[in-house]
Amino acid sequence: MTVLFNLDSNKNIRRNLRQQGVRAEIILWSKLRNKNLGYKFKRQFGIGKYIVDFYCPKKNLVIEIDGATHSTNKEIFNDNIRQKYLESLGLKVVRFTNLEVGQNMDGMLTEINEVCGKN
Repeated sequence: MTVLFNLDSNKNIRRNLRQQGVRAEIILWSKLRNKNLGYKFKRQFGIGKYIVDFYCPKKNLVIEIDGATHSTNKEIFNDNIRQKYLESLGLKVVRFTNLEVGQNMDGMLTEINEVCGKN
């Protein structure tokens, strides 16, 4: 059996990402943690060689928060490869921007709830 989740080789990276969290991720995490939406989410979770911002195992849902570093052609190309890989595992990927976290949290939470309800 191939191990895909939380590879030991990425443990320190995942820990550092949690400790140095981006403000938008910390804000969304405050809404997702402790089953606030009815489902358990994990933060900075390893899937294969990637580390996703948030993962709900029960719903096979990945939530990514994209900041300004996701705007160049190369970064967009890499994000597409990453998303195709995650989707090939049967995962649903939902993306939001840092700006949406600050300006449309209610809309984001509604979308997350809708996606969770469909799975």
